[in-house]
Amino acid sequence: MNRIKYDVIIIGAGVAGLYAALHLPKSKKVLIINKRETFKCNTFYAQGGVALAVDKEDVPVHVKDTLEAGAGLCSEDAVHVLSENSRAAIDDLIKRGFEFDKNEEGELLYTKEAAHSRERILHAGGDATGRYMHHFLLTKNPHALWSDARVVDLLIEDKRCFGVTVLDNRSSRNVYADNVIIASGGVGSLFEYHTNAPCISADLQGLCVLKGIELERMEMLQFHPTVYVDSSSAQKMLLTEALRGEGATIEDETGRRFLFDFDERGELASRDIVSKAIYEHTRKTGLKTYLSLKNFDHVYFTKRFPNIYKNMQDIGFDVPRQRVPISPAFHYAIGGIKTDLVGRVLGIEGLYAIGEVASTQVHGANRLASNSLLEGLVFAQRAVEDILLHPHTKKQIDFEVVDEVMSFKEDKEKKNLLRKIMWENVSIVRTKEGLSQALEQINALLNEKIGRLLKFRLLTAKEIVRSALARDESIGVHFIKKDNNDEIIDNANAWH
Repeated sequence: MNRIKYDVIIIGAGVAGLYAALHLPKSKKVLIINKRETFKCNTFYAQGGVALAVDKEDVPVHVKDTLEAGAGLCSEDAVHVLSENSRAAIDDLIKRGFEFDKNEEGELLYTKEAAHSRERILHAGGDATGRYMHHFLLTKNPHALWSDARVVDLLIEDKRCFGVTVLDNRSSRNVYADNVIIASGGVGSLFEYHTNAPCISADLQGLCVLKGIELERMEMLQFHPTVYVDSSSAQKMLLTEALRGEGATIEDETGRRFLFDFDERGELASRDIVSKAIYEHTRKTGLKTYLSLKNFDHVYFTKRFPNIYKNMQDIGFDVPRQRVPISPAFHYAIGGIKTDLVGRVLGIEGLYAIGEVASTQVHGANRLASNSLLEGLVFAQRAVEDILLHPHTKKQIDFEVVDEVMSFKEDKEKKNLLRKIMWENVSIVRTKEGLSQALEQINALLNEKIGRLLKFRLLTAKEIVRSALARDESIGVHFIKKDNNDEIIDNANAWH
């Protein structure tokens, strides 16, 4: 088999991976590796929009909002990098031809979402920002893209990354590169209920554990409060936060808006508070929770949220007239592969991580709404700039191709068991007892005959549980319940 070598390999074809590719010149030999069909990524399903500091005066305000949402655990340096580079990233997209929604005067149309102190979120196609952005970046991509292939090993020796092993059509081969960028997304498939693309399964995080690469803040998992979960698929239908930003309300079966019992901002409180409030109210009252859209004009709703309108109509809900039953579901991994502020994976030369898979500490203990697409854009460009600024060619080393069995027939049942374990014991509200039980079950599964791909998931799940056990105090999205009298309402104080 011929030895194949690239300047840069990018793992993942979401916003971070594709925007990184866009900044790598055509003179570079670049390969993007995508696990499934190109649209099966979290970017494609992002509804709300992309946040930015509207102008220089808004930078300190955007920074303040992000830091407050992060509950004191953000890196201030990382947040400044994010906000100060936000306008330039958006302007770059627009210059390249991307069109955000505009008002009748042709001006960019900003909207507001929870925990933002002003309108600063741009959207495209109403509620299809991610889909539009993903399609745009794919059409502009100047490099080779290898779909239906998955990375199953990182070729590392002497603290240098020399490339990857790729599984394609049940056979594996090594592909070499001077630089590797991991942009593979989050951990959605670890949970029974989630909003992620179905192939987002925490492979690369688990692979990093195998390689001794540090993961951090893995306990910080964000659950989206407004998700339609009454469907048979694991991926559930997200109802964007922009709905609440523009007038949707949350109520119980009796029509009571109970969120104000937990936070004075009601529907505009941060996601962690809203998710936990729904959990606690349901536990106390046994009442179901609904998203009411009655404040919307019908024509406006169909134009502003066309995909939500069509999807809900298709399954029998007459929106915006009829309210929709909702539940929180897993949405976003705040922690990940530890990096510096240009995306370098610490301690491994030539290896970068960007987007949801990475931990830049920009989100702290709770990601501010619509900062995720922005993070992908800003840190993708910074990673590429660092690669271009420090060109190097590694000596040629040939690695043995990993010969481990990738999967067994019984692994599917074990994956489903893992999803159940994670949902029941490692989700919105946690206890030491539940986390310890989850860790015991995960360790037991790791000791069974399992394929390498399931091992990745289990190792990532184990890191999440270990991180959650190590953090004794509730903060942000991490709420650890010490006894039955430990009210979730008390945790609202941790947000401020």
